[in-house]
Amino acid sequence: MRAIRQWSRFGRWADKSARPELVEGRAVGCSWFDRLTTSVGTDIGAQQTRPLPAVRAVIVVLALGASVWARPAGGASGNGAELRLQGSVEPVRSHPVIVPRLTGPGTGTLVIVHLVKPGTRVKRGDLLIEFDRQAQIKTAHDREAEYRDFMEQINRKRGEQLTARAHGEAEMKIAENAVKSADLEVLKNEIVPPVTAEQNRLSLDEARAKAEQLRRTFELRRKADAADIRALEIQRDRALNAWKHARSNADKMRVVSPIDGMVVLKSTWKNGTMGEVQEGEEVRSGLGIMDVIDSSAMQVRARVNQADVSALRVGQGARITLDSYPARTFDGRLEQLSRIGAISTMSNRVRTFLAVFSIQGSDPHLMPDLAAAIDISGDRR
Repeated sequence: MRAIRQWSRFGRWADKSARPELVEGRAVGCSWFDRLTTSVGTDIGAQQTRPLPAVRAVIVVLALGASVWARPAGGASGNGAELRLQGSVEPVRSHPVIVPRLTGPGTGTLVIVHLVKPGTRVKRGDLLIEFDRQAQIKTAHDREAEYRDFMEQINRKRGEQLTARAHGEAEMKIAENAVKSADLEVLKNEIVPPVTAEQNRLSLDEARAKAEQLRRTFELRRKADAADIRALEIQRDRALNAWKHARSNADKMRVVSPIDGMVVLKSTWKNGTMGEVQEGEEVRSGLGIMDVIDSSAMQVRARVNQADVSALRVGQGARITLDSYPARTFDGRLEQLSRIGAISTMSNRVRTFLAVFSIQGSDPHLMPDLAAAIDISGDRR
């Protein structure tokens, strides 16, 4: 049947072939509207006594009725969905890559010497970014040389102390033998003259005093030797820590991929504008420069108004459409729904809730930060 379209007084096309009852209702409404306006104009011109507020009320009721008849059937969106949300695509699993924080002085900024191109597919262990680490490698070599030098000093010192210890032990042995000889001479005091006996007693006292002095000196020398070795060991450990730090810094300046995925560069603030980092630029420690994302599993994060959150439940199905690729649609499922709403920046009385929808399957067009529309129907499970 050929469609007959008619322009109504309310500014809408009426399609009689699609909905005859709507067209007839609109026609009746227009007819009554014309009669009323004509009657009102005639009555006003003739100064009749019909009350004007009643006429206005009738006109408003007829206009509302015509708008209800003209409203299309269905949900909030044109495809029959009850609710439509807007969100952005993000990976389920990703690993951020930041500029390493180095230990030691003079490690504020680093220079990029190698940077993988954005969108590159990488495997675990592949090189992502490398910074200029010549200074750290040189420092590591210098600290290593200092460490080995202190090790040699300690070994040499221990050898000298072993020689001094043997010499001291020999002196103590001689002193002990002298004390024993003096004891034997004292035993002869009964048969020798008194002068000789007195000399023997003095010799014994002298030998005992010398032996005691050598013993105390030997103990003090051993404590001094231990202190010397400990001082060298402290310097050796300090050089070892500096060597480890420099070597660790050099290793940190070569960043590899921890997972299999795709490289996505971040925009950073530089020279007064937002842009991606490039080779040869200086970056500060702690700056996030890229993400390695697992594109095999993606999800959509959306904000839900407090008026629509009652229509959502975890496990509810959805249809997800990419704004950049309208022909690409995916089945989704509501995985998470926040229980506490965030305060709106416009009003403290308005709350928004965070919803996360999983996407079934994978597609090369699913990229992070792409805008996506989420259509939720009441019959989806």
